Amino acid sequence: MKIILVENVERLGEKGQVVSVKDGYARNFLLPRKVAIAATPARMKQLDTLRAQFATREDKTRKRLAGLAEKMAAVSLEAGLKMGEEGAFGAITNADVCKLLSEKGFDVDRRAIVLEEPIRHPGTYDIPVKLGHEVTATVKLMVAQSPA
Repeated sequence: MKIILVENVERLGEKGQVVSVKDGYARNFLLPRKVAIAATPARMKQLDTLRAQFATREDKTRKRLAGLAEKMAAVSLEAGLKMGEEGAFGAITNADVCKLLSEKGFDVDRRAIVLEEPIRHPGTYDIPVKLGHEVTATVKLMVAQSPA
């Protein structure tokens, strides 16, 4: 069955692409989830219009996310890390950074915050936040030592 992809599907294709898949995969998975539409002759004629609509939506979303990234770059976060004689008692994780961002008014999924490893030392850190559509914001995090 030939279908037109409405969303990017991993290992299948990009948005606006015409692909051929097995009937069951299209009927039971792609079409009910509205990830694809059937490639009828009428829709094949409208394919260029559909691609233009996809590009416009993509542009609007990318611009909105770029504006959000600029707002996030202006924000600096502060966190306290309990320290003892031997070092840190805990760590600052992406969930903690997510909570700090939500307190500032930004609703971000914790999986979008990229920390290679938990923060265990005081200092200033640049935290990348993936917003989607290849847009990444960088947030400053200042970690101070707090008494145990």
